[in-house]
Amino acid sequence: MDSAHPIHHISDTALWVTVYRARESERADAVFRDPYASKLAGDRGMQMAAAMPFAQRHSWSYVARTWLVDQITEREIFQGTDTVLNLAAGLDTRPYRMRLPASLRWIEVDLPDTLNYKQEILAAETPNCAVERVSLDLRDRAARRALFQRLGFEAKRVVVLSEGLLIYFADREVAELARDLAAPPTFRLWVTDLTSPALLKMLQKAIGGPLDKAGSPLKFAPREGPDFFAAYGWKTVEARSLLHIAAKLKRLSFGMRLLSLLPDPAGRKPDKAWGGVCVFENSTSA
Repeated sequence: MDSAHPIHHISDTALWVTVYRARESERADAVFRDPYASKLAGDRGMQMAAAMPFAQRHSWSYVARTWLVDQITEREIFQGTDTVLNLAAGLDTRPYRMRLPASLRWIEVDLPDTLNYKQEILAAETPNCAVERVSLDLRDRAARRALFQRLGFEAKRVVVLSEGLLIYFADREVAELARDLAAPPTFRLWVTDLTSPALLKMLQKAIGGPLDKAGSPLKFAPREGPDFFAAYGWKTVEARSLLHIAAKLKRLSFGMRLLSLLPDPAGRKPDKAWGGVCVFENSTSA
């Protein structure tokens, strides 16, 4: 692998992010355990992570994001969610590593190469709920609308997950996706990560080069923060800082711990470097 250009395609980022789940799982005090992460990341994922020192220093953000989305997903399943729709699912293994009801339906959507690779690695493993994998480019609006319509009809209460996806979309593309997700009334909640403009600028400088060369530049960081989504059918329920979650989980260096003592701007101050997880409620649902 060319260490100067470690990422060749957007799907490569799934290998890189999986490394941080593997490393967290090896800790005695791990906040989650993913027994499949190391095998899924493989040597290439490890090499990719090694070539991204800034991301390694801030791996706490990926750990915090995984833990927080785990917690939200568990809560919503307990409250009656019967279907989880995981957009850009990558190498996520929640259906295998989390304790889930067998009746739950988990839909993974991603590009064919990513899903095929995961299927190959996990072929001998049994998920804890029903898993369906859908090969689809989420930029294909007609195809995704058809999928959302079908799932919306089949399910009673859907939670949508989209970790690490929106930042690669332009504002217009996010707006269109938000509208399409709001169309089925059974799509009740949407859980996604969000970045402020100040943090986006920092990320573009620190890790944007390899992503630009792979044709996947970092783009989306609305000045309105979570309020961006209100015009497209989504009401903000939660907006939680990954820095503050990482402090709670004791995953920060001393300097970052000091920063975590500052109030959480909840993504609504564009000049503050903020990254977090937002939970949106479908305001078009009855």
